[in-house]
Formats: sequence, C-alpha cells, structure tokens
Amino acid sequence: MNLVLGLFGFCSILFLVAAEDPYRFFDWNVTYGDIYPLGVKQQGILINGQFPGPEIYAVTNDNLIINVHNSLPEPFLLSWNGVQQRRNSFQDGVYGTTCPIPPGKNFTYKLQVKDQIGSFFYFPSLAFHKAAGGFGSIKILSRPLIPVPFPNPADDFTLLIGDWYKLDHTILKRFLDLGHRLPLPQAVLINGRANWTTFTVEQGKTYRLRISNVGLENTLNFRIQDHTMKLVEVEGTHTLQTSYSSIDVHVGQSYSVLITADQAPKDFHIVVSTRFTEKILTSTAVLHYSNSQGSLSDVIPGGPTEIDWSIQQARSIRTNLTASGPRPNPQGSYHYGTINISRTIKLVSSAALVNGKQRYAVNGVSFVPADTPLKLADYFKIDGVFHVGSIPDSPSGKSTHLDTSVMGAGFRAFVEIVFQNRENIVQSWHIDGYSFWVVGMDGGMWTPNSRKQYNLQDAVSRSTTQVYPRSWTAIYMALDNVGMWNIRSEFWARQYLGQQFYMRVYSDAGSLRDEYLIPENALLCGKALSRKTTPL
Repeated sequence: MNLVLGLFGFCSILFLVAAEDPYRFFDWNVTYGDIYPLGVKQQGILINGQFPGPEIYAVTNDNLIINVHNSLPEPFLLSWNGVQQRRNSFQDGVYGTTCPIPPGKNFTYKLQVKDQIGSFFYFPSLAFHKAAGGFGSIKILSRPLIPVPFPNPADDFTLLIGDWYKLDHTILKRFLDLGHRLPLPQAVLINGRANWTTFTVEQGKTYRLRISNVGLENTLNFRIQDHTMKLVEVEGTHTLQTSYSSIDVHVGQSYSVLITADQAPKDFHIVVSTRFTEKILTSTAVLHYSNSQGSLSDVIPGGPTEIDWSIQQARSIRTNLTASGPRPNPQGSYHYGTINISRTIKLVSSAALVNGKQRYAVNGVSFVPADTPLKLADYFKIDGVFHVGSIPDSPSGKSTHLDTSVMGAGFRAFVEIVFQNRENIVQSWHIDGYSFWVVGMDGGMWTPNSRKQYNLQDAVSRSTTQVYPRSWTAIYMALDNVGMWNIRSEFWARQYLGQQFYMRVYSDAGSLRDEYLIPENALLCGKALSRKTTPL
C-alpha cells in the first residue's frame, strides 16, 4: 500500500513538473555608458552594454526570471509597460509597489505573461532615468497551437521610437526638481539612433513591424515611403486588418503592422516625425531591398497635419472578433457592452503652480511619493503612509494640492473611466496591470449623453490611450486584478511632477486565487524595512 501511495505521489510530482509553463532566464547588468544617438557622446543607461536594452522574447504563459544587477550609483527600477502581472503587483516595478534596487545590489523579477500576446516594452521608472535609455522591447508570441489571423511573416522587426534630449537626464531632473518646465526635445530616435538604421527585406515577402513609442512626451507619426501598412495587433489585441499610409503612435503605445516588399527593388525612407508640435522633428531609417538597384530618394515623404485625421484613425481601430487571442476562443466572446457599469470615474488633468513650483495633477491632487511603497504599506498594514480615498472620483473644485493619492476600488467591479482633457495638448494615459476597452472619444466636455456614441461591440482593448485637445476619451474596465496599480500620464515630466495616482483594487477574501503573497525575495525599505517576507 505504501509503495502504491509512493508511486502515486511520485507520478503526481512528475505531472506537475511536466505541466508547468516554460521558464526563460535573463541576467542583466545596468550601467552608465557612452552612447552616440545624435553623433555626439552622451551618458546613457545600458543593459548588458546595449542601448536600447535587450529584447525579451516570450510565448504566452511563459515564466520570465529577470535578474537585474544595479551598477548605477543610485537606486533603479524597471517597469513593464502593458504586461499585466496577474495578482502580483509586487512585480510591477514602480515606486508605489516595489522598493528600488539599491546601488550595487540586484533583484530578480519573477513575471508570468499569463494569457497574453502582443507587443510591449520595458523602461526605467525612477529618477527620470527614462530620458537616458534603459528601455527595450517585449514580444509575446502565441502558443503554437493557437491560430494567428495572418500568415507567418518572413521576419519580425522591432522599432522603438521616441523623442530625445541632448541634455543629460540629471540636468533635466534638476529642472523639474526646481519647479521648471522642460524645454522641447531636440530629436527623435529610431532604435537609439536619429538616422540610418537599416532594415533589409526581400522583394515579394511580408514582414511584421512592432512599433513602440518609448519617448517622453510627443505623439509620433510613423510611415514608410511608397508602402502601406496593415494593422494587425495593438498592445495584445488582434485588430481588424485595416491598411494605413501612416500611423500616429502616442506616447506609451505599441502597434504591430504588416508590410509587403512589393515595390521596385531600391531603398525607401522609414520616417518618424512629431505631431501636434510647432517645430516638426523628423528622423529616418532605411527599408533596404536585398536586391536593391536604386538609392534613396532625396525627398522625405511628409506626414499628416490635421488633428481630425488622427481622431478618425483612432476611431477606425477595432478588435478582430473572429481571431483567437492567447486562448482558442474568439476575442469577442467577452461581451463587455452588455455588462452593467457599477461606477463612473471622471479624471481631469490640470497644471498649476504649487508653492511656486510647477506641478501637474489629476482631479486637483498632485501625487507625491511616500517614504514606503504603497503596496508594502498595504500588505504589512502600516499606518500613516497613505489613505484610501485621497483622490476623488471626479474633480472637487478645490485648488491643486499635494498628496499621496490612492483611489479605492472593489474587486470584480466593472467601471467606466472618462479622461477629460481641458488643455490644448494631446495627452496619453496608461493603467498598469490592466487592459481596457476604448469605447469612445470626442471633442468638448463629456456628459452622460455622450454614451449614446459609445462602441459597445468591437472597441479595441489596450493599456494606453490618447485624449485629444479639449476632448474626452471613455474606457470600460473590468477590475479583475487585485493589487495596487499605477494610473499615470505617459508624458514623463508630468508623471514625475504629480500627474499620477494609484488604484487599490481590493478583495477581503484573502485567497491566493485573488492575489499572491509577497515574494520571498521582495526588497524592503522605508517603514517596511524591518518586516519579514514570510507569509503573514
């Protein structure tokens, strides 16, 4: 009998090991080093000596073990833009959830890309490090048995695009700390260079391009001379396969397009330029046909100029309801438009001087970091770090003030969030830990009557959305991920100066099905320094 039980136990262990999702291991060293994005030497943040950093390549449900050694002389954190850490905001990599990695120390992130596909990126979230580099791409491919709604491309290229400063990030940070606004960026980069990055293709073949705007504040228009682009995926959602001559990519957003090398064999301009700016900054790369018989044209193709063009394009991006996502069932089988809204949250951005210094706010509250990550304070029940409800669901009408703003929300609620933009700029907003449906956008002020124009059938699901000048954008979101999650402006100077807050999605069940325990290797700091990471 004991032998039978022993064999049964052994077989059970073998089954669990065999059934576990694959692991991928990464060992990264973060350093300062010389970079030359504009042809002159600058100090940049390198990962394993690379700028941009190494690419993360994964398949749905893979476990990613990323050991990060901080060889900078100051604390450092990495965050994962659009990659949803299910039940595990301890790994989110922003200061509200995770203690920074001290200089000379390391931390191992343990992430699972559970039920995810698509194009994303990582970036440094502290101390305005993002202006120095430290970012890289994340590709999550579908499992082999899950059908993808387009043929396998001949190759899969990454294009990290973003605005860039010649000034060192420490100088930029000092400007902000003194309460000043930043000057305009000086350039646009494509994979860390202003010009002449080359992508080689073979005539007649089709290629996938994953385009992410990793910049600091500017919407960028992406286009390829004499080629159309077929949009196929946006931040983990297969889209209707609409063709565009160019695409507006707002800060923090990622797109996948297919291009076919169907032109005469020569070289063509890949163009990235700023949108909605008085001075247009432009950079180019090269689409090189392997059998090229001609040189680049002297004329760089121009991009769109009207804001209405961008709005219409945004509205045309829809979910492909017949395509599988990370699972075999069609993406549209979750009928978001038939679920009753339990709460409406209206978020209004603003800019103001507080104590003589420039600050940015959401609903009148400008976020200031606490001395302890909020998630740790919540987990260890440490008083005096934050209080839930320190930011209202809609503007209160009070003057802008400073606070460690946290909004409470119930697990499994289904909410409507309206981003209202009263300013004359395009804004970009991101929610960590979640994807949401962009159900509507229009000019003017949002009212309940605006719901009549919502798309409740095939709105695109994503994690970053734009809000046009003096306009609104509405999203629906299922609060199915317990944790402490950052909601922020993707304009990095605004985020740094307070235009962010945290949503505490809470379940009182205390079940591991809802939220994981704190990792055993979690870094502790602030008021949590003396606590233990063993289960409470």
